[in-house]
Amino acid sequence: MSIRAFLDVPIPKSTIEDILTKAVRAPSGGNVQPWQVHVVTGAPLQAFVADIAIKFRAGKLEPAKFESYPKNLWSPHREYRFENGEALYETLGLKREDKLGRIEQFANNFRFFGAPIAMFFTFDKRFEEAAWSDVGMFMQTIMLLATEAGLATCAQRCWLRFRNSIAEFLGLDENSSVLCGLAMGYADENAPINQLKTERAKLENFTNFIGFE
Repeated sequence: MSIRAFLDVPIPKSTIEDILTKAVRAPSGGNVQPWQVHVVTGAPLQAFVADIAIKFRAGKLEPAKFESYPKNLWSPHREYRFENGEALYETLGLKREDKLGRIEQFANNFRFFGAPIAMFFTFDKRFEEAAWSDVGMFMQTIMLLATEAGLATCAQRCWLRFRNSIAEFLGLDENSSVLCGLAMGYADENAPINQLKTERAKLENFTNFIGFE
């Protein structure tokens, strides 16, 4: 479950180290382990988020290496996305005509929703698309371990729109490619947005069983 409002409670480095030490057991093709994770908190995180806020408000989003969704998204995925967005805005009481309110909610992505821990996942671009599933499994493992530790997370592909700023902030070399961001912290259980539980497709809509009785 994606959490979009966090408590302002610091997370000890030892907790993050424990999660990552366990998560590195995630599978990868040929055990190449193509991932790098950059964990940011405290003053450096606040400074970075403040810089991004200025760029966002000025409309200075950067060209993404690839889009989060195809431009002409097809059914049923188009409906899934639309229903998800409408449910989120309804939970927050943001009507369709409240453009400013919806933009401000989107801007919360670039504040990591107030989470005290931000993670950026990168990989050597020489791996090309082959690394994407490996890094994804690594991320999912981290998210599950965080849940086990009483923490909450939100994976954020939107950070691709500031991948150059991220590269500069992290001091990445020319072979490093930003894949995703992740917010982590304690969930604000009282926040309305965290009451949202999105719908999921039924088993028969995404599964093909072959050879079973």
